[in-house]
Amino acid sequence: MIYPTRRAGLAVAAGAPLALIAGSAVEQLWVVGPVWAAALLLLMALDAMLAAARDGLTLDPVGPLSAAVARPGAVRFVARFGGAAPRSLEAALGAAERLGLARRLVSAEVRDGAAEIVMDFTPQRRGLASLETLWIRWRGPLGLVWKQKTFALDYNLAITTDLQWVREEAVRLFARNALFGTKAQIDLGEGSEFHALRDFQPGMDRRAVDWKQSARHAALLAKEFRTERNHNIVIAMDCGRAMSEPVDGAPRIDRAINGALLLAHACLRSGDRAGLFAFDAAPRLSTGALGGPSAFSVLQQMAGRIDYSTEETNYTLGLSVLAGELRRRSLIVVFTDFTDQTAAQLMIESVGRLVGRHLIMFVVLQDRELEDMIVAEPREPEDVARAVFAGSLRRERELVISRLRRLGVHIVETPAEAIGPSVINAYLDLKRRDLL
Repeated sequence: MIYPTRRAGLAVAAGAPLALIAGSAVEQLWVVGPVWAAALLLLMALDAMLAAARDGLTLDPVGPLSAAVARPGAVRFVARFGGAAPRSLEAALGAAERLGLARRLVSAEVRDGAAEIVMDFTPQRRGLASLETLWIRWRGPLGLVWKQKTFALDYNLAITTDLQWVREEAVRLFARNALFGTKAQIDLGEGSEFHALRDFQPGMDRRAVDWKQSARHAALLAKEFRTERNHNIVIAMDCGRAMSEPVDGAPRIDRAINGALLLAHACLRSGDRAGLFAFDAAPRLSTGALGGPSAFSVLQQMAGRIDYSTEETNYTLGLSVLAGELRRRSLIVVFTDFTDQTAAQLMIESVGRLVGRHLIMFVVLQDRELEDMIVAEPREPEDVARAVFAGSLRRERELVISRLRRLGVHIVETPAEAIGPSVINAYLDLKRRDLL
């Protein structure tokens, strides 16, 4: 495809007033307009002939790509000119909306007959994002015409859960010299499970002295304890309509999956068993409590199956089915969000039937957008109405949280970017307090 540039359009438009002025001054000069247009057409034709040929442009095959929700990435194309090449080119990419392209039109310099085209993106949802078409155009040496070539890509990019974030957070939190709220060794000296006998040292708790063994060995010995292991940790994921809404650039459910996988890694590393349970209007996924070396990879695969939903969450059905599957006392970690007062009331009633046997922890994300609406300076009447509505939503949310706390439910309310460390710290605190 060949078409005029903006420069050519401005040049043609500039010829109209010149022809009008010349024709008004001297009647015979009316031909200035047609001559001007004809000259520009000839220059445009010459520019098209001198520009790099469209047939000489090729595109290297697209290499393997990876993408994760809310993690910036880039797709790179390499365009090569077989003969004469322009100094620069522009490219536009036709792709699915969920890919979250930063710009659909980018410029690239041509060096040694090749140009690297970089398209930055930040995915907004999991799933397949199709890369359909790439348009590349370049100017002629006179800058009067564009030459354009279209490439059909037919490439499907899988957008997955941000496992790289999970790995990075796991390395940071469980490093030997970790500084962010967790302990490198959480086993010895805590909990109620007997570990070993050791010589009593000054400063140790005298209640730990084993008098019978001390008398037998004629030396003062103390018991050493460690945190109990092999607990069941069930991570219940609300994947209903409210959890599909975005928070800080990513859907709540994807933030919850990241936090859930990091929590599962911590549980398995601590010797406990972890499982996933997902529900919206009905239960969608249940793995049961898993342990062993391959458990985390299984949980990763199962978490990738949790899809976005447009249905309202049925807490009564979901939590009842979960309670029926559990044969022993477990820590149930529920990732959810409170939006509907009626649904919240049903949720509280369902949780009330669980707290007698199980330990319950709720994880909810702070909504910065809601807080910004409340504290924003009103400039128009709509701002006042928006702030009042946001304030009422926050009060309802705080009411639900306070009622859950009165039932004995542990609440973790955290910003989206800190969901992993916050959940792990709460889990480790429960273990240290021997509540599991």
